[in-house]
Amino acid sequence: MPKKEKGESHSKRPISRRSPSWCKYTSEEVEALVIKLAREGNPPSRIGVVLRDQYGIPLVKTITGKGIFDILRENNLNPSIPEDLEVLLKKAANLRAHLERHKSDTFNRRAIQVIESKIHSLSKYYKSKGVLSEDWKYAYEPLS
Repeated sequence: MPKKEKGESHSKRPISRRSPSWCKYTSEEVEALVIKLAREGNPPSRIGVVLRDQYGIPLVKTITGKGIFDILRENNLNPSIPEDLEVLLKKAANLRAHLERHKSDTFNRRAIQVIESKIHSLSKYYKSKGVLSEDWKYAYEPLS
């Protein structure tokens, strides 16, 4: 069989829905850690990585019964714009700034179209789910 060059290389989530026996944190302690890390300015994905790597908490949902985003929403700490959309907005702004300096860069002209298409579809999804307000609209804002 030939060597596989591309593919999934991430680990799988735990099968069990119960808290692992070796994890000694209670539900209240985990929620307090999530709130503390969110107040420090960490996005939800970074909170999960910090809890896994520094505290040995494999999955918040198995311990607390709810996800990181649910905990943040209960404490009014959820971000105004979802994290994946915010990353796309920053990427589009950086690419627009690049295109202002390099006007004949046709490859990145196509790349900005692809990114903005992703922004529009993702914003449409979040509007339908009620995460974004119905009057939210993507508008290019140059970086300062």
